[in-house]
Amino acid sequence: MSTVLFRDISIIYGTYPAGIEFLRGWEANSLPSLVNHSILTEDGIITAFIPEKEIVVHQDWEVVSLKNKTVIPGFTECHTHAVFAGDRSDEFLMKLRGATYEEIAERGGGIVSTMKKVRDASEEDLLALLLPRIQTFIEQGVTTLEIKSGYGLNTQDELKMLRTIKRASKLVPVDIIPTFLGAHTLPPEHREDRNKYIDKICNEMLPSVADEQLARFCDGFLEKSTFQPDEIERIFETAAKYDLSLRLHTDQFHSIGGLELGLKMNCRSVDHLEVISQEQTKLFKDSPTAAVLLPGVSYFLNYNYAPARDLIDSDAIIALATDYNPGSSHIDNIFLIMSLAAVKMKLSINEIMNSYSINSAYVCGVSSRTGSLTTGKQADFAVIENENLNQIVYNTGKNPVVITVKKGEIIYQQNYSL
Repeated sequence: MSTVLFRDISIIYGTYPAGIEFLRGWEANSLPSLVNHSILTEDGIITAFIPEKEIVVHQDWEVVSLKNKTVIPGFTECHTHAVFAGDRSDEFLMKLRGATYEEIAERGGGIVSTMKKVRDASEEDLLALLLPRIQTFIEQGVTTLEIKSGYGLNTQDELKMLRTIKRASKLVPVDIIPTFLGAHTLPPEHREDRNKYIDKICNEMLPSVADEQLARFCDGFLEKSTFQPDEIERIFETAAKYDLSLRLHTDQFHSIGGLELGLKMNCRSVDHLEVISQEQTKLFKDSPTAAVLLPGVSYFLNYNYAPARDLIDSDAIIALATDYNPGSSHIDNIFLIMSLAAVKMKLSINEIMNSYSINSAYVCGVSSRTGSLTTGKQADFAVIENENLNQIVYNTGKNPVVITVKKGEIIYQQNYSL
């Protein structure tokens, strides 16, 4: 048994008691902490928090001094499209000149533009692009990372993307949560026959995804320009038969029943929600479905921000994510996302930290083992320079992480001598 003692810590944040797997509404404004305690781990699991003055070091323990730094839970980045090829910087310039997301899509850009690049790329090409992107998240204290497919839009290339994610998960030291997003948009070859593509998702893609165990979640994009409620419901009913949990992109540009469908089908999360009304936020009360908020998209598209405060007032479970993708949020900086959440969504630093740790872990279905610093959970944490967490949002976009630890092992160290 491998025992590691992490000591000389100024403050440990996010020390929730066992059994707490998410925080609802105003509960997220709390952030319990311990001062001058060490973290004892055995085989990657937290076994105790020991006051520094009471430590008796055993000779077979490995001791790591964190030099009076601050420890926070490892982040869960719960919404990314990190497998992609190509560049859509020209589209960004079009947006700056006033073109909308949907106008660009109508001109053959948007998701379809990336689809063409992904179809042309080999699995090896995609893997070579993906691995450094994962490393960027690790260097920011991310210990669990969700990655979606959705740029293949046919059976062969959706499976190629998911196989790339599976290969990457065996090469990196963090947990990867794979999500199937075949219902991202209609590919050009099926624009005139929507039902044929939905048949393909239900009868070809989902059985293959399940057979190869390539995904934990099935996601879909429900919007006027993509898929309608009855279409998503059919896809999700099929996915559920294959034991895939459900998530949903919805209410980004139009409210056409997506939120209500996601809640009815007990989706693990509904993501975006930029256009929901105050009345709709009340639907989250007592719901197990989390609201994943993506302020990077609102910034990148210069568009509405989701009503975070109304959601908190309605007792929702909220999480934050980058939505890192090549078109609507080419942002892989989670600390920029946190600053946007503070400035534009009026979230407190405690709400932000919980939204990026325990609640985002809940979205990924892993909060029983990570997302907080709790005895019995994995020793997944980040070591940061800041004792005052408000400095995270004050220092806009600046990465304070000097060490990332996954299951009790240091997986990243920033020019920092222990």
